[in-house]
Amino acid sequence: MATYLDDTQRRTLAHLTTTLTWRTEWPTWVLIATIYGSWFGVAMHARTLGLPVGTALLALLSAWYMSLQHELLHGHPTRSRVVNSLLGFAPLAVWFPYRIYHDLHLQHHNDPHLTHPSIDPESYFVTHQTWQRSGSVMRALLTVRNTFAGRLLLGPAFSIVATTNDAVRRIAGGDWRDVPVWLAHFVALAGLTYWLDRACGLPAWLFIVVTGYAALSVACVRSFHEHRTAGPDQHRSVVNEAAFFWRILFLNNNYHLVHHDLPHVPWFALRKVYQTSRQQYIERSGGFLVRGYSEWLRLYAFAPVARPVHGNLSGSIQRNPPALRVNCG
Repeated sequence: MATYLDDTQRRTLAHLTTTLTWRTEWPTWVLIATIYGSWFGVAMHARTLGLPVGTALLALLSAWYMSLQHELLHGHPTRSRVVNSLLGFAPLAVWFPYRIYHDLHLQHHNDPHLTHPSIDPESYFVTHQTWQRSGSVMRALLTVRNTFAGRLLLGPAFSIVATTNDAVRRIAGGDWRDVPVWLAHFVALAGLTYWLDRACGLPAWLFIVVTGYAALSVACVRSFHEHRTAGPDQHRSVVNEAAFFWRILFLNNNYHLVHHDLPHVPWFALRKVYQTSRQQYIERSGGFLVRGYSEWLRLYAFAPVARPVHGNLSGSIQRNPPALRVNCG
């Protein structure tokens, strides 16, 4: 459900939906062609580029593809869930089927329960009960995961293990509904890795283990502390004024509060929506503002940005870092 700042914003966005750009979503179609063309172009020239360069570029393009999948599941560039699913089905990012990501991410958009580890599937917090049951090693890993370096190194592993465990639990509990989705994903992944190995000289293990993990690691840059625990749910989503490279790579999802308020707004319009009402969004976020991912890196490269244990949402459980501030200028 969309949350508008006021009636003026509602009317403005309603008008924009009638423009040619919004009706055709041609920027998203161009984006789709660019990502697919670049990904397969790099793959077919992997021998010429060399495996280190080719693998690194494919990881970056796979992370970009994951941003595209996020756009697809929110109803862009078509209103057809089937068409969008077909556009996001390819296992270019290796690890997760599009349908699984689709369902979990829409569950994440239950804003009143953002960050709650028992409800929000994208939470980086754990309950008090989980923390008490965890041993010293797991507690250390959970704490390290909330550092910037730890998120990049450990975040993908946590996601892979959690998703795998969830799939196994469902099957063990007699819920086989997702099995066809996983089977289709594995068949497509097998076909892709075979082609990469035979036609492009890119070994399957290198693509799956290195490229796939690195792509998730790049995606973890965006998700690092994009949600905090706070009382009002609108205070839990960050406004990250990232540099141009990151805005393109993450398709403006760095303006995360704007996206949660207006999930129907396409990626190419998010920045303008934010800039038009910048001060209002900063105030609405409760000052949850950061000046780019380099600021997260500088402040929290090896220091936890927040405690791993989920606290009472009547107040923040974390210390107030310098990056979370209101620009009064």
